[in-house]
Amino acid sequence: MTHADILEAWSGHLSHGRRRSPHTVRAYTAAAARLISHEATNWETIARITATDLRNHIAARRAQGLGNASVARELSALRAFLSFAREKAQLGQSAPPRLKGPRIKKGLPRPVTPDEAVHLAATVEEDAKTEWIGARDRAVLILLYGAGLRIAEALSITGKALPLGETLLVTGKGGKQRLVPLLPAVRAAITDYLAKSPWPVGREDPLFRGEKGGPLAQGMVQKTMARARQCLGLPPTATPHALRHSFATHLLGAGADLRSLQELLGHASLGSTQIYTKVDAATLLDVYRNAHPREAN
Repeated sequence: MTHADILEAWSGHLSHGRRRSPHTVRAYTAAAARLISHEATNWETIARITATDLRNHIAARRAQGLGNASVARELSALRAFLSFAREKAQLGQSAPPRLKGPRIKKGLPRPVTPDEAVHLAATVEEDAKTEWIGARDRAVLILLYGAGLRIAEALSITGKALPLGETLLVTGKGGKQRLVPLLPAVRAAITDYLAKSPWPVGREDPLFRGEKGGPLAQGMVQKTMARARQCLGLPPTATPHALRHSFATHLLGAGADLRSLQELLGHASLGSTQIYTKVDAATLLDVYRNAHPREAN
């Protein structure tokens, strides 16, 4: 077995065994590659990695400028990798070396306002070099905001979803599926894009296509929105994922209950959804302070 074989087995386990997203697979595989040397050619050697080895590795990564959040993610990836190595080495259920990660202060999501979301969608349409690409970019952003989807969820939609109805079956993290409502404005934006696109969409084809007909990449959506937010003078927090946060925050502010919101967002736990109660409270506090500036002191 070679170093490459080990990484390939780990990557395959993540992709097929754990059904992790391509982004997670890349990140976890890269973390494993940084930990093990090219001399590591069997699972037994990797399984013998100690807490001291892990601590020294993380110290070296910190010296390279890694922050607390990145250290926490790296440790999570490495714990999973070492557990997998111990299983492959047939060491039973013995636990991998434990190393306490840094405490991370979880920040609140920064939603955009409904007006900002509309202006972002209009700006990406106007800024595009062709009409069909503009219609596509507008449709993607409206879908993210209007249905609360993750980028990966939106870009994984295929022609099986057509013709569009009042709901859309979405495949989220871990391959879990959920039904989300499609507002008329969202359906209209996608229909307009499909009418202008030069690429026919078969049942197995991606709904959103790149310039040359391949699947639209997440990076292209992120770059497009980055240009639009600069044009509108919005902060760096106005990312495609912020549109999902905005969907959640605005629904909560309109009276949606947490359980319904959890189902719409595809959160595995209610705790992930409860953060939006704090976001909504923060939004209300901003409104109060603006209306009563003397009370802000």
